[in-house]
Amino acid sequence: MIMRYPKSLPAGGTIGFPAPSFGCATEPYRILFDNALKRWESMGYKTLPGPNARVEKGVGISNDPESCASEFVDMYVSGESDCLISCGGGELMCEILPHMDFEKLAQAEPKWFMGYSDNTNLTFLLATLSDTASIYGPCASSFGMEPLHESLKDAYEILTGKRKCVQSYGMWDRDDLKDPENPLAPYHLTEKLDMKSFVGRTPTENVQFKGRLLGGCMDVLANLVGTRFDRVVEFVEQYKEDGIIWFLESCDLNVFSIRRAMWQLEEAGWFKYVKGFLIGRPANGAPMMNLDAHSAVLEVAGRKDVPIVFDVDLGHRPPMVPLVVGSMADVIVEGSSRMKVEMEFC
Repeated sequence: MIMRYPKSLPAGGTIGFPAPSFGCATEPYRILFDNALKRWESMGYKTLPGPNARVEKGVGISNDPESCASEFVDMYVSGESDCLISCGGGELMCEILPHMDFEKLAQAEPKWFMGYSDNTNLTFLLATLSDTASIYGPCASSFGMEPLHESLKDAYEILTGKRKCVQSYGMWDRDDLKDPENPLAPYHLTEKLDMKSFVGRTPTENVQFKGRLLGGCMDVLANLVGTRFDRVVEFVEQYKEDGIIWFLESCDLNVFSIRRAMWQLEEAGWFKYVKGFLIGRPANGAPMMNLDAHSAVLEVAGRKDVPIVFDVDLGHRPPMVPLVVGSMADVIVEGSSRMKVEMEFC
């Protein structure tokens, strides 16, 4: 198998919105989703919310796992939509996996699926189980903010085939101002980007490295290790000539959980052909017992003698650069505030 890349979203095309994790059933996500649909439609696109898009019946996901899996597979293989954007993240999307038909997805015409956080369960497994590229990027409700941040525009341009290169954004959001009273609030950009780069354990200013992008939310990835859905060793062997750039970020994990997750992925053989690490700002990365978020990763990643870049625009502390899982990428980092990722669909 070789990596498969979907066709671009065409002008006037149809965007489907499945809810394999949370749906947009509560505020502020409901009004954000409504505004996102209006935005897409004003741009000439048709919108197709899935049957679970506005449902809140499940535990940690929109509906029961069987319904969520069926919705996703049906929408993916159907010709009714040209691409899919997940309604949201959540907590227990892993429970849909026993009901997923990844072989059916591998045989279907590839279609862009975009989401992040809990959606790692699909963005990651589409690549490793079905050799199909996906986009680790914003969920549907984010497109409802006013005004749109540049990162959302970048994600749109990847979907439409207008962009394969993304760059850091300079400022980030520590304290989200979005709430039911101010649902359409944009990112609250108060913090300057301050990346830290290493080669192995040695700090450096500038790094450049190339490999195939793979990764997502560490909370999800560590949970997949050793399950029947873990075919990562076979995947990295298949693409060992390219090597792997692991992009990793975390949500609920504290610094000790991050360190344990890194140990787990290493012991499972996932990092065998690593060419570099891109580490996002952790959502729960406060130091504990003399361990900080950088040291939590360096204990394992530092042994690899490859570039490691911390606090990149990735994950739960927005904005995030949208990355094509499975694509080849050339990463260039200059100092603490400039990162460019040039992706190739090969």
